Amino acid sequence: MAALMAAVPVLALLGLCPGPAAAATPLVVWHGMGDSCCNPVSMGYIQKLVEKKIPGIYVLSLKIGSNLIQDMENSFFMNVNAQVREVCTQLATDPQLQRGYNAMGFSQGGQFLRAVAQRCPAPPMLNLISIGGQHQGVYGFPRCPGESSHLCDWIRKTLDLGAYTKAVQEHLVQAEYWHDPLKEEDYRKNSIFLADINQERGINETYKKNLMALKKFVMVKFLNDTMVDPPISEWFGFYKSGQAKETIPLQETSLYKEDRLGLQQMDKAGKLVFLGVKGDHLHFSEEWFDSTILPFLQ
Repeated sequence: MAALMAAVPVLALLGLCPGPAAAATPLVVWHGMGDSCCNPVSMGYIQKLVEKKIPGIYVLSLKIGSNLIQDMENSFFMNVNAQVREVCTQLATDPQLQRGYNAMGFSQGGQFLRAVAQRCPAPPMLNLISIGGQHQGVYGFPRCPGESSHLCDWIRKTLDLGAYTKAVQEHLVQAEYWHDPLKEEDYRKNSIFLADINQERGINETYKKNLMALKKFVMVKFLNDTMVDPPISEWFGFYKSGQAKETIPLQETSLYKEDRLGLQQMDKAGKLVFLGVKGDHLHFSEEWFDSTILPFLQ
């Protein structure tokens, strides 16, 4: 017995005996427009699902504001750059994230977390999973949460009338990723968020280096999406410049061809993952999530 006990450390060193189980990589989640960190039928449900499937995992569902109402309101009205700065501070001061974390963003939370990856490399984001994120922006909201809501109607009208005015850019979240293919110069000049993180006004080598540090950048597109216009933005594609009918994939955009963000290099290295799921915006089954998304978190 004594000889057997003495042999255990040697076996462990040789890799023949399992050591302590490695801790699960933490997960940071950012919700979409009109949602909140802890809604029991959305982000709260996702958090419990992940915790059930990956025992012991630490999940941080981001809350912007001091309560759930503020969190929801800020998804419409708080300057996105200020939101990203606040999140970077949250992550930098969370002791459970300092060795790295995975990130999963839903709808606009997808491009917001990409901004975090590009601007705030510490602690390191390991994998980014964008579920319905609009990485080339939107040119319309055919449907937004609460179709009969006066707020949705007001947002549409405001964007149509003055998306690139300073006041609207500073105070309406959706204007900050509004991308008008008929007014590309206005977009490049006046978009205070999306045009910056998409390198439309020049090359920030730090943004490129930080994004390329990701192990995987996973983009999920909803194949029957009636909310995002155009849906191909969820795969980093967009309308061909100068019109709003024909779309082109990421690989045909100048962003990719000029490799302003390193996406071409990431693609060739197998770091970009394009996934499609049947259903409308953010509609997916638990079975799909388990089989398709969880492997990137484990």
